[in-house]
Amino acid sequence: MDENIQNETLYGSQSELSKFSPGLLTFAAVMTGLIMLVGLFGNLLTVVALLKCPKVRNVAAAFIISLCCADFLFCAMVLPFAISGFWQQKWSHGDVLCKLVPFLRYGNVGVSLLSIALITLNRYIMIAHHSCYGRVYRKYNIALMIVFSWLFSYGMQTPTLIGIWGKFDYDKELGTCSIVPDDNGRSAKTALFVIAFLVPALLILMCYARIFWVVHSSEQRMREHQRSQHASPGSLNTDKRSTVKDNRETKARRNEWRITKMVLAIFLSFLVCYLPITIAKVADNHVQYPVFHIAGYLLLYASACVNPIIYVIMNAQYRAAYAAALCCPLSRLSGLTSEKWNERHGYSYSNTRTALSQVSLGESRADPRASAVPTGPRR
Repeated sequence: MDENIQNETLYGSQSELSKFSPGLLTFAAVMTGLIMLVGLFGNLLTVVALLKCPKVRNVAAAFIISLCCADFLFCAMVLPFAISGFWQQKWSHGDVLCKLVPFLRYGNVGVSLLSIALITLNRYIMIAHHSCYGRVYRKYNIALMIVFSWLFSYGMQTPTLIGIWGKFDYDKELGTCSIVPDDNGRSAKTALFVIAFLVPALLILMCYARIFWVVHSSEQRMREHQRSQHASPGSLNTDKRSTVKDNRETKARRNEWRITKMVLAIFLSFLVCYLPITIAKVADNHVQYPVFHIAGYLLLYASACVNPIIYVIMNAQYRAAYAAALCCPLSRLSGLTSEKWNERHGYSYSNTRTALSQVSLGESRADPRASAVPTGPRR
């Protein structure tokens, strides 16, 4: 009995959560459970598909694997406690987990955000600075970027973990363990949410603004280039070779743009999932609008399962990789790596030149080798 009274004193009781209606909390628990199941299956399947299918393992795939690992850990180690909190309407897992769970929650969210930013940066360098792409994305540099995203995301929470800039503890107003002010009244919650949201968002927006500008300019130059080729006299064989080359480069360019649009969809989902909870944490510290907080939490949790859905909807290559991982033995995965399959779907994995890179920079015309863009490290 004494232990129950102590737990209610430390971790709250039903009355302290009166601003959250029981029906709303039950709905949140059910939805969080569905998100957890979809996230565990989708992220694990994505990692297995990328590891099993060699031709899917390019540079962007390395960051996607890191993103999926962070989302999988989020679903496996954080969401069960969120479900328990919504269902029991209190925290009942002790003081150690009350510090560890929010540390893992914010850390995995940080890794996810940085991974999305790194994927976007990869697309930006691929399209806007293709001549230096191969030097930037070497295996060692890729590993450093991934390690940095994990160390930075957890390292920036170390002051809160040791209690010198806020602390991880039970938040009676939210009814869960989170970041609360320390004994001196300081809290890192607002700073972490603003930095973790605004910095990646600004980086991604700047990259996409530059990507769209380069693509628009390249489209215009490409049309001028094609008009000049058709206007100049030449032999029939030259015209045929030019047509074949243009078709191949058009397919490669479409593949680059297809992947870029997929990353844009990931960024838009990032905005939808993280903006509401960021606004709620910054603008409604005292939880005057509980429905807004519950909706923000559910969207935040949904971010851990939405990316595999985007891969399936927007990328035929990922759909084939998922199908191979689910249905086909390893010996049958050669269908994914065949040149015929790649040609049919417009993919090229060798160090090819693209029409976009050929016409986007003047030096590309002078030295065709400068436009060779590696899609990923050789394995």
